[in-house]
Amino acid sequence: MSLLHVGDNLDCDLERERWVCGKCGHDLGSARDDVKRGLLVAEREPAEVHPPLIDAAYTFSPNPEWIRILEFYCPGCGLQVETEYLPPGHPITHTTELDLDRIKARLAAGEVVIDDGHLRPAGEE
Repeated sequence: MSLLHVGDNLDCDLERERWVCGKCGHDLGSARDDVKRGLLVAEREPAEVHPPLIDAAYTFSPNPEWIRILEFYCPGCGLQVETEYLPPGHPITHTTELDLDRIKARLAAGEVVIDDGHLRPAGEE
């Protein structure tokens, strides 16, 4: 399996073109689609994540009328894969996209290799 580390908790199986959990290997869906489609999502109360620091009009805690916090988890093991801070009503963003065709072409041409989950130029020690 040609596993490419994409983030701390996210890998891509290049042969199968699938997103996989970096901890348990759970299949998270097509790598040609947004990985968040295969993740569980939880909306968090901003004050729960960032408790008020002072008792005043401005508490240094995000205003829930201005921000929402979304956490994305692996459905296989519960590992948190990503977090988003978005204005209310804003759609979930598509944050991770790979040029799979170009990566696979460069691997096939021998320009790059996968070394311990990371792309590096071929011939580099």
